[in-house]
Amino acid sequence: MKSRRSNTINLAIVLFGILAIPMPQVHAQTSKEPYAVMAPLAEYLMADRPAEIQLARSAAPSAISESAEVLVLGLHEYENAVKGTNGFVCLIERSWTGSSEDPEFWNPKIRSPICFNPAAARSVVPWTYKKTEMVLAGFSKTQITAGIKSALDKKEMPAVEVGSMFFMMLRLSYLGDSIGHGPAHLMFFGPNRPDGAGWGENLPGSPIFRFGEPDDSSEPVRTYIIPVSKWSDGEPVSTDGHKH
Repeated sequence: MKSRRSNTINLAIVLFGILAIPMPQVHAQTSKEPYAVMAPLAEYLMADRPAEIQLARSAAPSAISESAEVLVLGLHEYENAVKGTNGFVCLIERSWTGSSEDPEFWNPKIRSPICFNPAAARSVVPWTYKKTEMVLAGFSKTQITAGIKSALDKKEMPAVEVGSMFFMMLRLSYLGDSIGHGPAHLMFFGPNRPDGAGWGENLPGSPIFRFGEPDDSSEPVRTYIIPVSKWSDGEPVSTDGHKH
């Protein structure tokens, strides 16, 4: 079940370092490789700031998101648009929060509303900040990958806290050309165990799925997805993952 969402989760366990300032990597796309390079920045931005705030909040039920901090994408970084009071952080992820190996890494159509709980806000959101800063400064995927390795080696950023999770329950999200809107779901982080045991994930009848390769024991954190039966507005999700 490897997808752009699995790549997004890799962001939760990587650390980013800063290299020399590069030249911007923005060129015309080709039909053979539609997302080979970064599109013009304007294609990733949302001109309507209130609409971006509302879309970000819609990732979780309003009882959570209405008191959350909200970030919006600016010219150089994610910017604080609404001050929160409950420790949650909501934002709309763009394509580059995925793995550099993702063929849709530069897909400007991707809009992934997400609300992080306090633990994830402290230990996962910093990576979203850092990677976005690198992308908007013009770093290439190769340079970002090198920066990740450098920061992993130097332990320059916080480790992902056990108990970190986030909500992705908005029907109007667009997770990529290969997934579309995707299902309503929650995601949780947990330690990777060498014996392969976890939460009973990927077993017959289990509602819990794990992202990544089954034999992957190299990463310190595992990520689990749990589908839910309702969208963030309370409407039921049909059996094919769409709203009734």
